[in-house]
Amino acid sequence: MPSMNDLVRAHTTLDARDLEWLHLIVADWQMLADLSFADLVLWVPTADETRYVAVAQMRPNTGPTSYPDDLVGHVVPRGKRPLLDQALDEGRIIREGDPEWREAVPVRVEAIPVRRADRVIAVIGRNTNLLTARTPSRLELTYLQTAADLAQMIATGRFPYPKARSHLDAMPRVGDGMIRLDAEGIVTYASPNAISSFHRLGETMDLIGSHFGKICAQLAPHAGPIDEALASSVDGRVPRDTELEANDGTMRVRTVPLTPQGERIGAMVLVRDVTELRRRDRELVTKDATIREIHHRVKNNLQSVAALLRLQARRLDEPRGKAALNEAVRRVGSIAIVHETLSQTLDERVEFDEIADRVLAMVVDYSAASGGAGGRGVLSRRVGTFGVLPAQVATPLAMVLTELLQNAFEHGLDGAGSSLEVTALRQDGRLRITVSDDGRGLPPGFDPHSAGNLGLQIVRTLVGGELGGSFDMTAREGGGTVVTVDLPVGE
Repeated sequence: MPSMNDLVRAHTTLDARDLEWLHLIVADWQMLADLSFADLVLWVPTADETRYVAVAQMRPNTGPTSYPDDLVGHVVPRGKRPLLDQALDEGRIIREGDPEWREAVPVRVEAIPVRRADRVIAVIGRNTNLLTARTPSRLELTYLQTAADLAQMIATGRFPYPKARSHLDAMPRVGDGMIRLDAEGIVTYASPNAISSFHRLGETMDLIGSHFGKICAQLAPHAGPIDEALASSVDGRVPRDTELEANDGTMRVRTVPLTPQGERIGAMVLVRDVTELRRRDRELVTKDATIREIHHRVKNNLQSVAALLRLQARRLDEPRGKAALNEAVRRVGSIAIVHETLSQTLDERVEFDEIADRVLAMVVDYSAASGGAGGRGVLSRRVGTFGVLPAQVATPLAMVLTELLQNAFEHGLDGAGSSLEVTALRQDGRLRITVSDDGRGLPPGFDPHSAGNLGLQIVRTLVGGELGGSFDMTAREGGGTVVTVDLPVGE
């Protein structure tokens, strides 16, 4: 199904700011649908103004739908739905006309113009299923009046509030709890769910007739300027999203000023009890902090092990034993680099480019310190990007990269002036890594899949076993060696 962006760009001449305004409408119109007990369909006139295309649709959570089928993408000619024409041309809400009958269901149809600046750029069709109509309760009457105010604000370009959009989670909905305030911030109505939310925070007095901001300030476990700031943030004068914590409970509060005719007549306040959500968030934060601390301690322990191995190597006079311990130091060091990176992230995923660069620098330093043919005289670099990798891939891959680089320094490169290049290409869920050098090349008859070198045995085991990939070594054109590792990493 095409997105709203696709439909608007394909059928209309609306610019980017118009499209952004429509996105703001759609981001908030679940609230209008629930208050109206009605389906909403966003119709946008086509470029030639002879048709309308439905670019978005919303069904209410508070009542039966009028549209069982999805209308997004439907195109209707101008004239077939006169209320759309009239709302678009006159720029006012159109409610005239008798109910329509759709499959033996009476439906009241209304049209709300969507105004941005001085232009009507779209029309919202509001369709109410009247099959279950009954004498409305005070809750329903308050919902409908608030919906009428919001609709008028949309028609006059006063809603939504672009700078008031919240990117936080747990946005309260109408059914979670709704409170209506007058122009002075006094509560004129509170839904049963809203009252229950305040009771859970410890507020036992009747909300009706009380100043909403002062009630919230009294609940907050603070005093002085904080009280005053909280009271002013929820009194309905400006659009605001905030959270109120009291008595081990947390409530999300969203305030929407109502200005149907330009003057503020009051505000709608939506509330939601998010105590359990915040408790789980705190548990996750604690868990994440614990995991990061574990990675930090593992890194420290590995560095201690590497230091002990390095001290032991210095006490050895036998060259092969000293070289073996130095290789172990490098292997432990590559794993420590991964754990150090994981200790700084919020999840078990790391940017592997940083790890690859540090591994390359580490092998260069060790090679130089050991007096090998490589060392700092070799021109080494990384090309391409590894991207973000999960920990279960990053750790063995760091080991593989360490072994391949060390193998190049020990057995391939001829010293200063030689070059070593690590290339990473990530595409279609796979990662292809090549380590290329211009050194001495492979000896005659060399088989990388059966060679007894410990480093290559480690590479074969990790690539084929843990990473589920493939590994190969071939001669480089012009001299030298190319090592290729190909493995699945997902998107």
